[in-house]
Amino acid sequence: MKTPLFIITVLCFAVTGCTKSNDALNSKIAPSTSSPIPSVIDSYTKFTLKKGQHFADVNQIKNVDIAEMKFSVLFDSSAVYTSIQPINQLDINKLYGFSDNKASHHQFSARIGWRWSNNALRLFAYVYNNGTVVSEEITSVAIGAETVCSIQITASEYIFTVNGQTQMLPRKSSTTTAMGYQLYPYFGGDEAAPHDITIRIKNLK
Repeated sequence: MKTPLFIITVLCFAVTGCTKSNDALNSKIAPSTSSPIPSVIDSYTKFTLKKGQHFADVNQIKNVDIAEMKFSVLFDSSAVYTSIQPINQLDINKLYGFSDNKASHHQFSARIGWRWSNNALRLFAYVYNNGTVVSEEITSVAIGAETVCSIQITASEYIFTVNGQTQMLPRKSSTTTAMGYQLYPYFGGDEAAPHDITIRIKNLK
């Protein structure tokens, strides 16, 4: 028995319609869920902030004496989180940076910070001078995209740059270069990581 032509037409339309619908859906979610190709990921160091922890799993002691720190970072969808206490959503997590002035980072330091708030991944300039912290938002960045960051040191300022966007904060250290130790990803703030968070970083200078 032959299948009527109108049934074949309806079936073909249904299959084609589903394909187009899935393609449209994929195109909408791709920017927030796509991952870089493996060869790109392999050139980065993977840092994991485990659920319930503040410090990353890679956290070795490393001295620095630099005029600039430049690096690239990859965030994935694990950077999206909701704090237990809503006020803590405004806390700035720490990404990468250094202590300065041959002192503790809670006395003198410069770091780029980050947080997920108002449906965006936001990066910040974050500085301690004589134990006083100051921060300013630099820009928001896309999840899954390579983001180039730098912290330049002058006698009186830190110059933070993220994807060409710049923010400057005062520097009160007396050393001619930033002299201290490397600072790695840290979650908090008051709360620890609500789930495993993966951050990939590649040193550029």
